[in-house]
Amino acid sequence: MSDAARTLFLVCYDVCKTTMRTRVRKFLMAYKVGGQKSFFECWLTAAELREVRLTLAELIDPAEDRVHIFQLDPRMRRDLLGRATAPVTDVFLIV
Repeated sequence: MSDAARTLFLVCYDVCKTTMRTRVRKFLMAYKVGGQKSFFECWLTAAELREVRLTLAELIDPAEDRVHIFQLDPRMRRDLLGRATAPVTDVFLIV
């Protein structure tokens, strides 16, 4: 993956302490294009993915917390149930 190309990832976290969980959520809000609660869909470049990994590793307690980062295939069909909405895939700008 080149630094310019964006890839869709699902970032999921389970953080025990409220203050740490709030920091993780606020950090990931800058990258998310969809998701809810502790599951964020993020279009990331390789550089952004490195930044997300490094920052999350610093924000969590590795003895108690966990973060999963899954690379998703945006070509795959999504099954949406209930109030689920498809992630934003239009052209967007991250400032």
